[in-house]
Amino acid sequence: MGTWDTGPFDNDTAADFADALDDAEAEERVALIRGVLTRTVHATGYLTEAEEAVAAAALIAAQCPGGEAVDTPYGPESSMPLFPTDLCALADDALARIISDEAGLASAWVDPGDWKQWQAMLNRLRAVLAPPPRSIPLFDIEP
Repeated sequence: MGTWDTGPFDNDTAADFADALDDAEAEERVALIRGVLTRTVHATGYLTEAEEAVAAAALIAAQCPGGEAVDTPYGPESSMPLFPTDLCALADDALARIISDEAGLASAWVDPGDWKQWQAMLNRLRAVLAPPPRSIPLFDIEP
């Protein structure tokens, strides 16, 4: 069936990744997520685990301030452990890699509207995973 919608788990590969997370012991889930993100960041050529990396990033973002819960029948049924904070940056790096790979997932969309929705979803995840730093005034100026 392939890809059927623009959410992070709305494709066969990501749904299979959710099943793998459900089948894993609770303590193995962080390692599975870290592994797919690390391999995506360091991959050369075609990003073979991009769909799994997007799904992993969505699970991490769900635990961040401003993150949205993963509420889909295709996502994991098991509860996820509390992810280490370093996974936020790793997930953001993986998404940046996926977004910049014009020959990868971006080229798979037939409908340009769907591609734009998918890209917007990735950008929302990145905004949660690596929000812009707060600006701190160096000094106050009173009129």
